[in-house]
Order: sequence, then structure tokens, then C-alpha cells
Amino acid sequence: MINLPRRVSLLMQIDSSIRLFDCAKKLMPGGVSSPVRAISPCPFYTARAEGPYLWDADANRYIDYCLAYGPMILGHCHPAIVKAAADQMTRGWLYGTPSLLEVAAARRISRLYPSMEMLRFVSSGTEATMAAIRVARGATGRDKIIKIEGGFHGAHDSVLVKAGSGATTLSIPDSKGVPVDTAKNTLQVPYNDLAALESILLSHPGQIACLIMEPVLGNIGPILPEKGYLEGVRRLTKEHDVLLIFDEVITGFRLSLGGAQELFGIKPDLTTLGKIIGGGFPVGIFGGRRDLMEQVAPGGGIYQAGTFNGSPVSLACGMATLDVLEKEKVLEKLNITGKQMREGLQEIVDDLHLPYSVVGIASMFKIFFGKEPHNYTEALQCDKNGYLAFFRRMLSAGIFLTPSQYETDFISASHSSQVIETTLEATLSCLKS
Repeated sequence: MINLPRRVSLLMQIDSSIRLFDCAKKLMPGGVSSPVRAISPCPFYTARAEGPYLWDADANRYIDYCLAYGPMILGHCHPAIVKAAADQMTRGWLYGTPSLLEVAAARRISRLYPSMEMLRFVSSGTEATMAAIRVARGATGRDKIIKIEGGFHGAHDSVLVKAGSGATTLSIPDSKGVPVDTAKNTLQVPYNDLAALESILLSHPGQIACLIMEPVLGNIGPILPEKGYLEGVRRLTKEHDVLLIFDEVITGFRLSLGGAQELFGIKPDLTTLGKIIGGGFPVGIFGGRRDLMEQVAPGGGIYQAGTFNGSPVSLACGMATLDVLEKEKVLEKLNITGKQMREGLQEIVDDLHLPYSVVGIASMFKIFFGKEPHNYTEALQCDKNGYLAFFRRMLSAGIFLTPSQYETDFISASHSSQVIETTLEATLSCLKS
């Protein structure tokens, strides 16, 4: 049992956040700019961030395990990123032309992701997945796609079907406004179920353009692939001439510098990246086989464009992030910290005889309020309300976890052993409550 050397405070004043939320509700839908931020009964409003910490409008300090849903792998306000952004700003922040940085960044990322023989920079992960699906449809001449139940690939029409992330938290797996004719072309299969995938491939011969999937389900968990599953996915998609898209917006540069595809030894046809590679600035990437990407405009007839594609500040900060990750061997240290966190959480759960499971990989983790899930349906059987009550207690204790049972928690390079120990102390106290 982990001992509590000090009393964990569960008292926190958020008067300023309450006033801000009252105002925000009159100006923005739900008072927020994204549904996952709609913490009940009131979100806290961040004033600043540094290292592993956030400070709200009432000067309360939180240890941050949300990390902007993953991209702040070095922690907030890392000096190298601050310098890269400031230096680039003196050279200009939007050109509307090709830049030196695009070529250097593309060469570097292609080296880390050999499956991405060609790539294009966009402004977000949502744009990246939308474009990758368009490439798959345009290259194959087929309309139907397959997605994994509970996988989240952004908020665009083709993938808002049994989506993870905030859609699951709010019990709105499908969105109004998505045309029936669009949704009918999106087929779904459970994660970790090769038989179901084979069945749907056999049922729609010559009609399916691609399977898009998170190799590790990050937006419903994390939920990990069972042994042989990803290899089986690659084999089946090849056998049925269906393109495989790995959405590595979360796993890219976190599971390894070459993402989940490097860690598990799988070569997809197309890959999407984002979040981390901008050092926290807006960016996304889609890329893959040369014969597919050569069909993207202006080289081919598959159109994609954006004024902020290849944003100089985002790429400068992304290059700085890679510099730190590579030179300081950050991922090796992060994996040790992640293991320390998961082992500590498991010890607490075991000592308290709770029917919960601790799941994670590398620097990702989650306490599931139930048995370890292996797919979307099993994840939904966890105690969502119990987790939310725990989340609120942790928040009052100064620990900011992702505000949903169906989101991954992340660790950054700025989370020291002492920070992890403080978190474990709070977890013990809050699970006892």
C-alpha cells in the first residue's frame, strides 16, 4: 500500500471560472469551443501553463495529464519550443508560398515513417484523416470505407459513426447533420475482431476503398491490440485489395518516433499524423505510398488545399520537438515514467480490492472502472458515472485527468518522479472516498 505522507486537499475555489462559464454559455454552444471541454458542472478556465502544470483563473494549480489530449509531450512552455516559435515569428508566420521548412520537415518525417513515401502538411488531424479517406476513395474509385467501432478520426461526416472521444462521453455516437447517404458508406467492425473484419470484406467485394483505424484505440481508452491482430488486419486488407490507413494522430511520435507502425512492425498504405509534430501548434499530416500520393492535386485529380498547410511556425516548432525527442532520448525516459505510473495505479487498485483495471502503453494510461476492455462494446460496460465522480475528486485535489472514462491520459517529459508520486497519493485518497 502506498502511504499518504500528507493530507490531500479536496477544497478548491473556482469562483472566477464559474463567472466565466456563465458568460461563455451566452456566447458559445454549451459555453465551450469543443464538447470534451464541457466538464460538469463547470469547467475550469486556464490562465497559464508550464511544465506539467496548469493554473486556472482562480490561481489553482493542476497537474496536467490531459496535455491538450496528447500533443504536449515535452510539457507546457518547453524552452526549445518557445524559442523556435519566437525565432520563426521574426521571419514571418504565414507566407502562402512553399517554404524551406516544408522540405526539411517532410524529409525528416518520411525518414521516421518509411511508409510515407510522399506526404502533405495540413492544419489538423481532422483535415488529415478527411484527406486520407479522400485519397483512398479517389485512388480506388470506391465509396465505402470501414472504421473501427469507437475509433475517433475527427469531426467530419464520414467518420462520425460509432465514434469515440466526446461523442461517446455525451452518448451521441452519431451526429445530426450527417447525410444518410454519407453514413451508409461507412461500415463498422469491432476492434480486435478479425473474423468480423473478414466477414465484412467478403460481404462487399470490390466496394471498399479503405479501412481507417487507430492502431491503439486512443479515443476510447487506450485499448490495446491483441497479439496478432494488427498483423491480421494488414493481411486481410491486402488479400481484399483494400487500403489500410493508420490514424497515428495520438500514437505517432509517442509510442515510438516511428509511431505504432514502427513499434508493431506494420506498414500501412496511408498514415495520418498530427498534434505532437507541431509541438502543440496546429498541424496535421497525411501521406503514404508514392503511387497514391502522386494522385493528389496538383499532380493528380484528388483535390486538397489549405492556406495554413505547412504553417511555418507549426513546422518550426515540430522540428524543435523532434530535436529534443531524438537528442535527449525522451521516449526511453517517458516509457519508464509511464511504467512507474501504471504499476503505482495497479498497486492502489489491488490494495483497495477494487474491480478496476489499469491499461496503457508507453506514456499513455487509464483507470477503467471495470474489466479491461478489448473493444468499444466492452468499454461501454465500464462505470462511466463512477469514473466521473472520481475525476471530480481528483480535480479538486489538483490533478487534471481527461474528463471522460473514454479518453487516454498522457504523461510528458516534464512529469518528474515526485509529480507522479503526488498523483498516486491523490489517487489513493480519491479512490478511498
